[in-house]
Amino acid sequence: MLDTSHPKKTGLYPVRIRVTYARRRQYYPTGKDMTPEEWAALPTSKARKWVAVRKDVESSYQIVRSTVEELATAGGFSFDTLNKRLKHSEDTTLNAAFRTKINDLQAQDRIGSKLVYNVVLQGVERYAGARIGFESVSAEWLRRYERFLLGEGKSRTTIGIHMRHIRAILNDACRCGLLKEAQYPFGRGRYEIQAGEGRKMALTLEQIGRIARYDDGTATTARYRDYWLFLYLCNGINVADFVKLRYRDIVDGEICFIRQKTERTTKTRKEIRAVVTEQMRAIIDRWGNPPRADVFLFPVLDGTEDAEQCHAKTIAAAGAINTRMRSIGKALNLGNISTYTARHSFATVLKRAGANIAYISESLGHSDLKTTENYLASFEREERQKNAELLTKF
Repeated sequence: MLDTSHPKKTGLYPVRIRVTYARRRQYYPTGKDMTPEEWAALPTSKARKWVAVRKDVESSYQIVRSTVEELATAGGFSFDTLNKRLKHSEDTTLNAAFRTKINDLQAQDRIGSKLVYNVVLQGVERYAGARIGFESVSAEWLRRYERFLLGEGKSRTTIGIHMRHIRAILNDACRCGLLKEAQYPFGRGRYEIQAGEGRKMALTLEQIGRIARYDDGTATTARYRDYWLFLYLCNGINVADFVKLRYRDIVDGEICFIRQKTERTTKTRKEIRAVVTEQMRAIIDRWGNPPRADVFLFPVLDGTEDAEQCHAKTIAAAGAINTRMRSIGKALNLGNISTYTARHSFATVLKRAGANIAYISESLGHSDLKTTENYLASFEREERQKNAELLTKF
């Protein structure tokens, strides 16, 4: 159709392909512009110029129509799927799919996820070049890529991250019809992603108490020690959520927040509630902003940042906390302490005290109990030692 409602500055009108579904319409470009008179004459014109234009328009139309028919026949038509399929139609490579995903994440201000996908893309391009066809990504290709990453010194955890992001891209490709089910390389009997056991880094209550009382006489150490303690006390909150807490999030003596990590990936918004303890209130009073509803609790962000700046400040805050906590861990002979240690310790201390795993899972904002179980130090050294001594009490 000739889109006469959107004239160009030249006075011409764009020729578009209109798709209507469930009373919704979307328009797709052909790259051609013309006057209403030229459009009316196009079907019968024998002039060489217009014959060529007619063929180009018909070609564009057939691409859209055949894609729509394939999706409709498979029972999977939606405008989102059609858009992804058409976006990939010119370059059906793994590289292009990664770049499309990265651009989508940028548009959604999901900067952290965007950066991870970008790192994985750089990895696959170091391994296999700038044009990797979907059909070449077989189970054996993935095994060779795994060995390549091991050769670069990557850990099993990092390799798992790479493989899960590749799998996500291929899942999208399958949904869009760019990859056939028979070509899908993941799953039983194909390539299975190894689930690395998380590092057991939980502290005991006695150790956390020593941290809370530690003082080297500097305000900087005191600030970041208290920030770490706040992470621990606030249900093991992630730094990305910690820096965005506002005074308005405190309701009836509880801090209420949605995990940024799962806000867009779960069907329901899961609100987490953490009781504001006396210790947490003291940390807010000591280091927080002056209390006003819309103001952030702590002076990490000021509200003027765009998504990129917010991500950068979050990373910087986590780095500052980790740097000071490493020093404290060394001084107290507790090993390496990080923001992750605060989250892991929150879950494990509750478990040691006999708390229900379902309650711990809800407090952490996990979507299932399995994720929570991976956080819990089920086989801590001191527990193994105690159980081993039981065997000799005869």
